[in-house]
Amino acid sequence: MDYYNILKVNRNATLEDLKKSYRRLARTWHPDKNPTAGAEAEAKFKQITEAYEVLSDPEKRAVYDQFGEEGLKGMPPPGSYSRTSTAAGPSGPSNFRYNPSDPDDFFNEFMASNKPYTFDQDRRRFQPTHRTSARNNRSEASSSSQKEPSTSARQLEKPPPVEKTLMCSLEELYNGTKKKLKITRNVAKPDGKLEVETEVLQVEVLPGWKRGTKVTFDNKGDTLHGYLPQDLTFVIDVKPHDTYTLEGNNLLVSQEIALVDALAGTTINLKTLDGRSLPVSVDEVVRPGHEIVIENEGWPIRKEPGKKGSLRIRFDVTFPTRLSSSQRAAIRRIMGS
Repeated sequence: MDYYNILKVNRNATLEDLKKSYRRLARTWHPDKNPTAGAEAEAKFKQITEAYEVLSDPEKRAVYDQFGEEGLKGMPPPGSYSRTSTAAGPSGPSNFRYNPSDPDDFFNEFMASNKPYTFDQDRRRFQPTHRTSARNNRSEASSSSQKEPSTSARQLEKPPPVEKTLMCSLEELYNGTKKKLKITRNVAKPDGKLEVETEVLQVEVLPGWKRGTKVTFDNKGDTLHGYLPQDLTFVIDVKPHDTYTLEGNNLLVSQEIALVDALAGTTINLKTLDGRSLPVSVDEVVRPGHEIVIENEGWPIRKEPGKKGSLRIRFDVTFPTRLSSSQRAAIRRIMGS
């Protein structure tokens, strides 16, 4: 159901807007005002009451805005909605459950706390306790036994952490760096309103971190009524590099080499991820796919400080597109055939 459409309000409606619309629509469709409408009035009245009950509660409204009616029934985890969250989705069923109140009981309480509570058309005093139905005839003990415990009566739950991707270059992960990140989060205030707060966090990226490494900031996610603050987790991802590829603890370089250098030898210079110029002598005859391995020039190993993986250089030999007759003859003479 589209609760905003049912109440005839926009998605930015304030609590006062919701109250005015609910008061008007509930009076219009209350079964006592529509004895001839029967089931239609009952259904309309129930939808209007349910819509107001959800949208007037900041916690329920936040869940509904993010996950819709299904979210109110407990399908996504509570608090998985967050402005800091970009890629994370629901991680499984939650304990969040919304059970709609009895429309008559809810209307009675609302009108009693928002006087005057008379019907506009016939001006007769509305007496909630006079309405009879199978639901209203249940005993007070039975009714109270089915009510959910209040927030203060139950232990507060901590929702799953919000996860946000943190993109880093290979240089940043190789050498380590510090990143300042501006985040936003929803915070429920004592008056029931949700406010957006911003904060700048500093993430210290340590040398040797890889894709999938997680760094968590406690209580920096959303804070909603009835729940402990969420944690905020940054998950490391790696930007593509023009020269290097990370494979395990090894750095891989694909290097093109001219045929003459592959046969006669050469020296190539690689710029390392920490800015050094690394000369590599090519002394052997290089065939396509040939590999040179340089130990301890690879990726920093976090569990073994000072130790690195290997640098693996894989060669691809480029052949000339054409040769002159004299060049062909010279090659045959040199190669001895």
